[in-house]
Amino acid sequence: MARVLTPRAEDFPRWYQDLISKAELADNGPVRGTMVIRPTAYAIWERMQADMDTRIKAAGAQNAYFPLFIPESYLKREAEHVEGFSPELAVVTHGGGKQLAEPVVVRPTSETVIGEFMAKWVDSYRDLPLLLNQWANVVRWEMRPRVFLRTSEFLWQEGHTAHATEADAKAYTLKIHHEVYERHMRELLAIPVVLGRKTNRERFAGATSTYTLEAMMGDGKALQMGTSHELGQNFAKAFDIAFSGVTNAREYAWTTSWGTSTRMLGGLIMCHGDDNGLRIPPALAPIQALVTVVKETDGSVTAAAQALADDLVAAGVRVKLDDRVDTPFGRRAVDAELKGYPVRVEVGPRDLAEGRVVLARRIDGSKTPLALGEAVGAVTAALEADQKALYDEALARREANTVEVSTLDDALAASATGWARVPWSKVGVEGEAKANEQSITVRCLFRADGSVPASQDEPDLTAILARSY
Repeated sequence: MARVLTPRAEDFPRWYQDLISKAELADNGPVRGTMVIRPTAYAIWERMQADMDTRIKAAGAQNAYFPLFIPESYLKREAEHVEGFSPELAVVTHGGGKQLAEPVVVRPTSETVIGEFMAKWVDSYRDLPLLLNQWANVVRWEMRPRVFLRTSEFLWQEGHTAHATEADAKAYTLKIHHEVYERHMRELLAIPVVLGRKTNRERFAGATSTYTLEAMMGDGKALQMGTSHELGQNFAKAFDIAFSGVTNAREYAWTTSWGTSTRMLGGLIMCHGDDNGLRIPPALAPIQALVTVVKETDGSVTAAAQALADDLVAAGVRVKLDDRVDTPFGRRAVDAELKGYPVRVEVGPRDLAEGRVVLARRIDGSKTPLALGEAVGAVTAALEADQKALYDEALARREANTVEVSTLDDALAASATGWARVPWSKVGVEGEAKANEQSITVRCLFRADGSVPASQDEPDLTAILARSY
């Protein structure tokens, strides 16, 4: 059979594009930099969204929705914010056939418009904390688009909160970072992430602190999977988000923002995919088990396959029955591998006559004949084992491709093929600028115990340097 995908080792970017196309995940949109998310990928996004939404609500935030269009004057109120986003803004100057009195910006993020309404809703310390989240699309005009990773329009969630104290704002930012984002990525996506602090050079425009989750992709590059930001009182002062404290003194709130996006789909593909296609962690997969009729004779194979599918559904497995016997079995098997179904149960007339089926596992590529009566137990056991196996494989790859070094030059050399862990004191602001000249960035900073530092000026910090998406 002809090769379906370009091998990853031969051309990783081409493999990525091949997989997105062949697995029917997305297409390029009609406007440069936009994308059409196809049902296969959107079903995965829906499960990511549902899990993340549950975790966000458990952390106390409520969902709301804010306008797509933001008055240009709102962004200009926070100077660092508008300066940081200026090259990426899409601005509407005409509407209804007339020039607008004030241009409006298609939201790149919603700190400014949400800040405007927080100022209306917050009056007393009793109104705090105000914990909001929205699921939305945003637009950042992208010069070098790549589907899922960098597109001019993408889907995401963005959380925005206001607090009475700096300590409370910091604690909530880290709560989202650790208890929502890291657990979502580890437990559902099976992607190991390094939690750390962004350098001052890399932090979010208008923030006082930015925390990041960094994952290694299959080619050794880093991908920022999500970020959480302490905004200090910058936006509160710009939008007058103020409240009466316990002593009735007027105080400015402390605000935060945090977000993850459809970039996680790109991370899923590049972290877990192989030369045969996508590999979806079983806990995430919209279809966990594909029950496949290999060949039909008199209807009995399809009936047995349907009965098995029903038993799997009763056991809590998400199942699809593939009874398209008018399509060659080999083609269907290749398609199933491309789309990354964790488990395939093959039901054919010869095996069925002997009371057997074949269990094909996508993660390790194994195929095992087993008694029909053992199929449900074998499928559920495989799903549980393969969720862990994917995470362990990704973690082992990251560790194998991360080098401990003691100088900036060695870190730059190591970043050609993977990650470098190096003392931040050996890099510093000047070394970071030198790295950037070679398209290498400081991905994050962390303490010796793995915790997130309060500033980049703490002693004995470790930096991760890498090339990134």
